[in-house]
Amino acid sequence: MRSLIENQIKSSIEAKQRLLGDDNFIDSIQNIVNIVIKAYRSGNKVLICGNGGSAADSQHIAAEFVSKFKMDRNALPAIALTVNTSVLTSIGNDYDYKNIFERQVEAFGKEGDVIIGISTSGNSENISLALKKAKALGMTTIGFLGRDGGDNKNHCDVPMVVPSDDTPRIQEAHIMIGHIMCELVEKELFDGNTENLLKRDYLRIS
Repeated sequence: MRSLIENQIKSSIEAKQRLLGDDNFIDSIQNIVNIVIKAYRSGNKVLICGNGGSAADSQHIAAEFVSKFKMDRNALPAIALTVNTSVLTSIGNDYDYKNIFERQVEAFGKEGDVIIGISTSGNSENISLALKKAKALGMTTIGFLGRDGGDNKNHCDVPMVVPSDDTPRIQEAHIMIGHIMCELVEKELFDGNTENLLKRDYLRIS
């Protein structure tokens, strides 16, 4: 058992070290941070979706934006499209499971918004449909993906592909990327002066 535990920790470290040595991957993280900052400064929002563990990651990232990450500041608008069971089951029942995110993007998305689609396989059909609908609405599309990015990659303005076939390692990298994104967005939008953070009219968010 001890050997298995150690191997799992080593595997997680090695996966992140590969990302650390990939300049294009680091540049892509900077790119998505700038995209989200631009959206928030323009009064737009972030939609996030995924299945299974990626659904949990969607909710996790949305919570960091809406509540806070490391500093007290204005709430930032982010919606996980995975949480309303009545909406999810009605769309799944009346249409099809593949439409559960696409339909919500149609309802909530608008030009200038950002969508983050999370899929460890890169081939989740409901993610592809959501990304395509978002593009049609003039949204910026970001993918947190795994393996080779699959079909989902083809519908992303910025595909963040974790080059691994090991789902747990991909998920760990995805939430790491999410945390980096949240911290940098928070630092850029708010100057760290906690005395003034909640008073400033920095964001044009309706």
